[in-house]
Amino acid sequence: MLSALLVTVAGALLSRDELEQQARNQVRTIAGLVARELDDRLARRLEVLNHVASNFTMSEAVFRARARVLVRQQAALQHLFDGVYLMDATGRVIAEYPEAYGQVGLDVSQRDYFQRASTMLTPVISEPYLSNYRDKPVVMIAAPVFDHRQRFIGMLGGALTLKGEHFMEEFASITIGETGYLGIATRSGITLVHGRTGEVMVPVRVANPVLSAAMAGFEGTRQTENGDGEATIMSVQQMVQAPWFVAAVWPTREALAPITRMVDAFAWNLLIVVLLITPVALWRFRRLMAPLNILGKQIHQRHLGVRTVPVDVAGGREIRQVAEIFNTVMDERDEVMASLAEREAFFRSLTKSAPIGIVQTDVLGRIEFVNPAFEAIIERSAADLTQTYLFWGVYPDDRAKALEGWRQALKQQAVFRGRFRLQSRDEDHPVWGDVMTAVIETPEVTLGTITVVRDISRELAVEEALRDEQQRAEGILGVLQEGVLMVDTQGAIRYANGAASRFLCAGDDCMGQNFYQLADIELEGHRLGGDEFLASHDMDSLYVTLRNAANVVFDIDLTMLHMRKGRHNERLVFVLRDDSERRRQEERLSWEATHDSLTQLLNRRAFTASLVKCLGETSRQTAGSVLMLIDLDYFKPVNDEGGHLLGDDLLKQLAALFRDSVRQADTVARLGGDEFGIILPACGLERAEALAEQIRAGAEGLKIEQEGRLFGVTASIGLTELVAGDSGPREVMARADEGCYIAKSRGRNAVVIVPPPP
Repeated sequence: MLSALLVTVAGALLSRDELEQQARNQVRTIAGLVARELDDRLARRLEVLNHVASNFTMSEAVFRARARVLVRQQAALQHLFDGVYLMDATGRVIAEYPEAYGQVGLDVSQRDYFQRASTMLTPVISEPYLSNYRDKPVVMIAAPVFDHRQRFIGMLGGALTLKGEHFMEEFASITIGETGYLGIATRSGITLVHGRTGEVMVPVRVANPVLSAAMAGFEGTRQTENGDGEATIMSVQQMVQAPWFVAAVWPTREALAPITRMVDAFAWNLLIVVLLITPVALWRFRRLMAPLNILGKQIHQRHLGVRTVPVDVAGGREIRQVAEIFNTVMDERDEVMASLAEREAFFRSLTKSAPIGIVQTDVLGRIEFVNPAFEAIIERSAADLTQTYLFWGVYPDDRAKALEGWRQALKQQAVFRGRFRLQSRDEDHPVWGDVMTAVIETPEVTLGTITVVRDISRELAVEEALRDEQQRAEGILGVLQEGVLMVDTQGAIRYANGAASRFLCAGDDCMGQNFYQLADIELEGHRLGGDEFLASHDMDSLYVTLRNAANVVFDIDLTMLHMRKGRHNERLVFVLRDDSERRRQEERLSWEATHDSLTQLLNRRAFTASLVKCLGETSRQTAGSVLMLIDLDYFKPVNDEGGHLLGDDLLKQLAALFRDSVRQADTVARLGGDEFGIILPACGLERAEALAEQIRAGAEGLKIEQEGRLFGVTASIGLTELVAGDSGPREVMARADEGCYIAKSRGRNAVVIVPPPP
C-alpha cells in the first residue's frame, strides 16, 4: 500500500512537471509565432511604403500638384493600410485615402513620426497615438520623399488602426486553451492589444515584474500573476521591426488541470481500496497463492536462463495448468523469437540505407524502431525515441489532427496520409513532414503501424517564397513609373502595367491587343518590327523613339528580355523608360563636373586627365607636346580696388583671349583663382614660345575701364616640353610652375622655358 501511494505521488509530481514544461513550451511557441508574424507584416508594409516613396522622385511643385493622383494610384498601399497620406515638407497633409477621413490641410508637423522621419530622413514606425479622425488609436509608418537632388520635399504615410479588422484584431482574438490570451505592448508602456480585457492605448501594468522586465528588453517564460491575482504562465517575445513585445498568458490552473483531476480521482480510489478491500484480499491471497511463490521462482529462473528444464510445481489444478501453459508458451516463444530475430535483421538492413524516415510503433503508438534517416529529420537519436509515443513528436498545434488520422487508419486498417509539423531540437523551427502510415497486421491480430516520413520543409518554404515573390512583383510592377509589358510571339499583349498602358495610350486594359500595331519603335530612323525582336537575344538600354496611336512621341530607354526562346510558351518582356529628362540632366552634370562655371573653360580635374592622356601619346608624336602655365600678375589689386565683379569680368575676357589664341585641338583650362593652363599637343617648343609671347602681349594689352580708370594685368608664363621620361602630370606641372616663378622673379610679364631634366 505504501509503495502504491509513493508511486502515485511520484507519478503525479513527474506528470505535473512534464505538463508544466509542455505548457511553458506551448506559450513560448505561440508568443514567438505571433511576434514573427507581426514583424513580417510590419516589415512588408515598411518595405512597400519606402519603395513607393522612393519612386515619387520629382520636383516639389509637381509633388504638390499630383499628390491626389499619386495617392489614388497606390492600390497596394490601400490594401495594406487603413489610411494613406501625403504630407508636404512643412508637415501639412496634401492628399489622403480614403478621402472621407477629411484630413487634407491638417498640420502634423508636431507629430513624433514626422519630426523623426524628416530629421533622420529614413522610414520610421511611430509610437501609438490618438488620430484626429474620431480619436481612433493608430500607428503611423512614414517614409520621406525626395526630389531629383535628394532634397526632402514631403512624406508618405500609412496609418494602421489598432482595431483594424485586417491587422491587429486577429491577434486580439487568439486564445491559448480556453482562457489564455495574447497581449501586445510597446516598450514605452502603452498597450496595443489585450486579449483578456480588449483594452487599447492604456498604460502597461508595471506592477507585474515580468511586464516591467519586458519593457526593459526581457525575453523568456516565467510564472507570474494577472491583474486579478490569478497565477499564470507568461512568455515574452521582443519584436525586431518596432520597439514592441508580445506576451502570451495562460492561467496555471487551466494548464495543469488534467493532472490535478487525475491525481484527485486516483487518490480517492486508492483510499477506498486501502480502507475496505486490501486487508481481506491480502489474507486470502496469502493462503491461496502460496504455491505460486515456488512457481514464480522457477519461472524467473527459466526467464533468466538459469533453469533449462520445464517448470514443475505441486498445488491446485489451476496452478498446474499455469505451469503447463507457461512451458508451452516458452517453447513457442523460443521459436517465434528466432523467427522474429531473422525478420528484424532483414527489415533493419533494408531500412538503414533508406533516404526517407521510417518509424515502427506498437498498437498504442509507442516507437519500437526508427531508421537513421528519421533520426536526421528530427535531430534526435533512436535511444531517445524508443518507447516514446509517436504523436508526441508532432507539433502541438497539429497533434490532434495527426492523432485522429492515425487512429482512423488503425481502426479501418487503411493507409493514412497527411502533412503536418514535427518537433525537432530547434523548438522555434519545426520540420514539415509528408507522412504515410500503414497498419502491420496478421490474420489474427494487429501488431502496430509502419510510418514513412519525408522532410518537405524546404519544398514548402520554396513554394511560399515563390508565392510571396509573385505577389510582391505584381505589386511593385503596378506602381513603377517604367512601363513593363509581356507579349507572345504574335505580338499580343499578355501583361501590361499602368505605365505601359499610358505609353501606348491604350486605356486601362490593353490585354490581347497587338503591341506592334499600338506603337512604332524606331532606332536611328529604322523601324523595329516583331520579327527583329523575335530574332534577337536580350536587349539592354537601347535608346529608341516610341510613337503611339495618339501620335505622341517618347524618347525611350528600351530593355527587352527574350524568355524561353524557341519553346511553345516563348515570351518577350519589354521595359519602357522615359529617359529624356535623365539624359539632359546627365549631360548638364557631366559638363559641370569638367568645366569652370565662371570662364566656361575646363577645370583642373579635366585638365589633369587631358595631360595624362597627352603624356601617354608623347612617344608616338613626331613633334613635341608643350605644357603652358599662366599666372596673372597684379590681379589682387584689380579685385581689391575694382571689386570682384570687375575681376570676374576680366577673367572672362582673358579666358576668351586664351581660347581664341590656340588651336581647336589644344586644351585650355582655369586651374584656380588667377592661374590658367594650356596643353599644346604636337606643337613644338619653338612655336609654343611664339604663341606664349602672343598670349602675354594680348594679356598685357587687355584693359577694362571703370569710373574713368583703366584696370588690367600682365602674365608670367612657364613653358616646358613633355617627354617620354616624365613620370606623371605632377612632374610636368612642377617644371612649368617653376617657369612661372622664374618669370615673376625677373620682374613679371615674361615667358620662361624650363627644359626637361637630362
